[in-house]
Amino acid sequence: MPRRWPEMGVLELLVGVDDHGSLSAASRIAGIAQPNASRSMKQLERQFGMPLLQRKPTGSTLTPQGTVIAHWARQVLADASQMLDVAEGMRAERSAELTIGASMTVAEHLMPGWLGRFRGLNPDVTIHLQVRNSAQVFDCVTDGTCDVGFVESPSVPSSLHSITVARDQLVVVVPPDHPWARRRRPLTIAELAATSLLVREPGSGTRTTLDLALQEYERASPILELGSAAAIRTSVLGGVGPAVLSTLAVEEQVRSGELRVIHVDGLELGRTLRAVWRPPRQLDGPAGDLVRLVRRTAQQRTDLTEADPRQKVPASITKR
Repeated sequence: MPRRWPEMGVLELLVGVDDHGSLSAASRIAGIAQPNASRSMKQLERQFGMPLLQRKPTGSTLTPQGTVIAHWARQVLADASQMLDVAEGMRAERSAELTIGASMTVAEHLMPGWLGRFRGLNPDVTIHLQVRNSAQVFDCVTDGTCDVGFVESPSVPSSLHSITVARDQLVVVVPPDHPWARRRRPLTIAELAATSLLVREPGSGTRTTLDLALQEYERASPILELGSAAAIRTSVLGGVGPAVLSTLAVEEQVRSGELRVIHVDGLELGRTLRAVWRPPRQLDGPAGDLVRLVRRTAQQRTDLTEADPRQKVPASITKR
């Protein structure tokens, strides 16, 4: 009678119990519902004909037999992982492709420069760029549609790995003839919250950052929800209303005097721009090369600013 091979997923679960001390912890970290994890382990026990878990009211831990099987399962998984790495390397040698998901702000203002440098160093890599809001980028990275994502959301799903690649600042902007532009006192956070604003759609990093900053205040309904910083900027320039936008999106207009930055007393809207990807933690291939290039570019810009203060963004960009 031929042997039946155990499923890799249940072997990973068994090793997880060994690593994390209980089935509940292993299933939680693996993203598997506890009942499903329990059924999988019982099926493995039937297949091997021995108890692998010691079940107690406080949780399930490995039996002595389970500890031995987990040791061998760990080796099987390591060999399988190496096999997949080799197969991936062979596929990459045939045709290197890179699919990137980028949030609107990153795609509009940073990605063109990043991809230009990357393409110059990697001319044989075919690049596909998908422009989404931050929540949609998380989805496409999670489901494998994208190899790596770049977002400005203040938080990242626990199932994804991330690393900081740059920093950004949101500011309140109005046209020069707006009453706020003639104020002598800074705007208060409560006043900002009580004002109808032009805002990005829910799920965007800009909207999430603003909503978190104002979550303790009673909010006015938005004037409009628009799908890009460019559309909001055009509306502000047209006198539709004030908005909170990235300094990346309004730097040119603030320099020219078309927009004014309004200081809000006590409001901090700095944010972190991140690269995000699926496990494993080590990001290899073209996606890893891109992230490393982006981080070097950000560091070089920081070094340039520190060496030459004239390279700094004017004070008018960050405060009134």
